[in-house]
This record gives sequence, C-alpha cells and structure tokens, in this order.
Amino acid sequence: MIIAIDGPAGSGKSSTAALVAINLGILHLDTGAMYRAITLKCLRTGIGCSDLRAIDRVMKSTTLSFTGSPPKMRLWMDNEDVSEAIRSDAVTKNVSDYCAIAIVREELVGLQRKIAKGQSVVCEGRDIGTVVFPHAELKFFMVASIEERARRRQKDFERIGVKKDFHELEAEIAQRDLKDSTRSNSPLTKALDAEELDTTDMSLDEQVRYIVEKAQKLQNTEMSVNFNQ
Repeated sequence: MIIAIDGPAGSGKSSTAALVAINLGILHLDTGAMYRAITLKCLRTGIGCSDLRAIDRVMKSTTLSFTGSPPKMRLWMDNEDVSEAIRSDAVTKNVSDYCAIAIVREELVGLQRKIAKGQSVVCEGRDIGTVVFPHAELKFFMVASIEERARRRQKDFERIGVKKDFHELEAEIAQRDLKDSTRSNSPLTKALDAEELDTTDMSLDEQVRYIVEKAQKLQNTEMSVNFNQ
C-alpha cells in the first residue's frame, strides 16, 4: 500500500507521515529531505541553480540513503549524515529553486520509486500523488493557513537554535507557495482523487489518527475481499 501526502510547506506533511509510518509499521519515504540534500550539496560547492551541467554531474555522482526508522530515521548523502544540515535556513530558502530543475526531479523520482518497490510506504512531498505515485491507494492533500504554517516553521527553527521573525516567515512561505505551484516541472497541485485535509485547527495527533484510520479501513477492506475470492 502506498499513502501519498502532498501539500505546501508547513502544512504538516513530514511530521504526520513519520508518525503514520510508525503507527502502521511501514516505511516513511521523506522525499523533501532528498531534495534538501541535493540543495545542500549545491550550496556547499557553489553550484547555482542555473548551472545545469554541474547539477547534472551532482545528480549522477551523489548517493542518498535512509537508515533507521521514525523518529530516528537518518538521511545519508555520500556517506555523511546530513539529517540536521538539510534543515538549515539557507537550504530552506533555496530548496524550491533546485527542486524545480528537471534533472533533479527525474533522478530523485526514479530513486523514490526504486526505494518503494515491493513494500508499503507513506510518502510526502508536492507531486507524490500526481507524478511519483499516481496510482497510490490513498492520497491526501494537506493545507493550512499561512499564519499557522509560519508558526510551525518558527517552532522548527527554534528547535535547532535559529531565531526567525514571524512576518518574515509568512513572506517566505507565501513566496515558496508561489514558486512551487507555478513551476513548469511537476508543480504543486492536488490530485483529482486526493482528499483535502485542512490541518489549521488540527493537532498532530489528530492528523495522524485520521490518516491511520483511513489506511486501516482500506487494509481491512482489501483483506476481506481477498478472503472472499
């Protein structure tokens, strides 16, 4: 079973997906972390998002892998644990530009499909239900107000010791929404068969419980059908 969770930045996708994976005992495929890792490498090496030849070399020479499981899952890039480094302010500000590049998306989508092959996963991002796994059994499109998403982002930064102005965060999120939804390559959009889930007034536990119950209901239905065949 594949559970696809899409939505804009700060809507609760990553935290929810990780806990859904724990509750269901399946893999959490954090695609956003993968795009952040490529952004981190490009920033470290001074490769701009317009240098397509250099980015192509990066994509062909970079190794990405996950170890552990939520909440202790780690992302490794070229044998380096970059789980914390990819959450920096610089990466957050630039990731939309790098993840819009065709070669980046093509390479990572192929890797994501390879990782998910033959196993149940919960996967979150911006084009999971439309591009990466269009035939996912469950699809959710999570949304929340910009104010609530800015508040969540501010807490995320505080956890890593970074102070960010609330209004600055609101502006950054609005700009990222615009970039993600208007890019020509795999724009952020709700799949026709996805269920919209507004998390503005939902706690994290409520978000997780809602998706887990949907998944368990689907699993029970499929088991019943198979038993009766």
